[in-house]
Amino acid sequence: MKQTLQLRLGQYLTMTPQLQQAIKLLQLSTLDLKQEIQDALDSNLMLEVEEESSASRESSDKAEQVDGDSSQNATSNEQEINGASDNMPEDLPVDSAWDDVYDSTAAPQSGVQRESGDTEFLLHKDITKTLNDHLIWQMNLSLFSETDLTIATAVIDAIDENGYLTCSLEEIYEGLDDEEIELSEVEAVLHRIQTFDPPGVAARGPQECLLLQLRQLPEETPLLDFAIKLVADHFDLLARQDQGKIKQALKVTDEEVAHINHLIRTLNPHPGSLITESPSPYVVPDVFVFKKEGVWRVELNPDSTPRLRVNNDYANLIKRADNSDDNNCLKSHLQEARWFIKSLLSRNDTLLRVATKIVEFQRPFFDYGEEAMKPLVLRDVAEELEMHESTISRVTTQKYMHTPRGTLEFKYFFSSHVSTAGGGECSATAIRALIKKLVAAEMPNKPLSDNKIASILSDQGIKVARRTVAKYRESMAIPPSNERKRLV
Repeated sequence: MKQTLQLRLGQYLTMTPQLQQAIKLLQLSTLDLKQEIQDALDSNLMLEVEEESSASRESSDKAEQVDGDSSQNATSNEQEINGASDNMPEDLPVDSAWDDVYDSTAAPQSGVQRESGDTEFLLHKDITKTLNDHLIWQMNLSLFSETDLTIATAVIDAIDENGYLTCSLEEIYEGLDDEEIELSEVEAVLHRIQTFDPPGVAARGPQECLLLQLRQLPEETPLLDFAIKLVADHFDLLARQDQGKIKQALKVTDEEVAHINHLIRTLNPHPGSLITESPSPYVVPDVFVFKKEGVWRVELNPDSTPRLRVNNDYANLIKRADNSDDNNCLKSHLQEARWFIKSLLSRNDTLLRVATKIVEFQRPFFDYGEEAMKPLVLRDVAEELEMHESTISRVTTQKYMHTPRGTLEFKYFFSSHVSTAGGGECSATAIRALIKKLVAAEMPNKPLSDNKIASILSDQGIKVARRTVAKYRESMAIPPSNERKRLV
């Protein structure tokens, strides 16, 4: 093949570093954005946080000037009346406070309030408490021999976060690897641990868990003996909620069966959940939605993104005609700072526009709730704002909106549609809300099946198949009709 040189004229789309930075900031969540801003502040000497706006600063300067003039006039008038005084006051006013110069050495103690009355809430933040820690604390307060203490430690280590024993007694016995310990001792220690708090802990199954809780109830509890007998001897009937056979087995009336069933439902099948504490996940909303004068308004959260500006002191050090390394470094930092601030402003503007358009589309939801949710996809918002769908996808990912109906993710307002009998469309979120409402209003002894729910929705003009109802029901963690049936 002969090699030749050719000239071709073409247009190519290239992503500049500034465009890459803007896209990166656009898809970051609030927490990641704060970390990115902090990294930029640490690496770029031209960037600084704007504590207060120039307008408020000017107004405060004017107020200080007016106060200074008035105080000066008052002082001069007082001197004219009383005459000049040579006595100097002991404490002269200064322009700084003690804490501005010297750090306070005494750290605030937990439970101590400030002079303003505000409590240091962060000092009250406790370490996450686990079920294992709670059981070990009770074990240390109990009278155990050294051998029983070793067995109790092995048993507690085999208890999961729900409070159930995950290993058999034989496995725990083999893991101890001590010839002096017998299997009966392991079982005896297990029975002692089963008396610990919370009731039902260290059970080997749901049946034993319920029995442990029932046996710790006061003896004067009505129908307690029947409840224990039902769980111990007829647990399969309880699981199936077979009212007829339960009546025959216990020889009780319908009203007594209802009371027994109510007593069992007060128990907790997962006792470990009462002790295990997990740190509360906090979500910082990006925008606020509120109703003012009958109109829904959207505002950015000022705390989510701090206001940045260029440091004028460093910017004034730049000399245009100087090509030294220091001057070139200052110029580079200044250009990066300006692009970073511009990217932040672009992100905030895009976020506000998308949030406002979502609120316009889903105004019935804000007025009436989930049942009024309209079907919405990314393409609808992109066409209205004349943006690309990928941009809308980046904006709505890990972004949250604080509304009167709770703090919701932007993605929550997007859902597929289902055709109605009238030729319209219904949102999948609205269908889920209707299914949840129907299940909540059903009779406990005659729950609605998926086919019946589909028939009810069809009567309301919503064409949905039985398998679709089952899919929506499972997504909301609602059990099927045979598991929802309860005795009355």
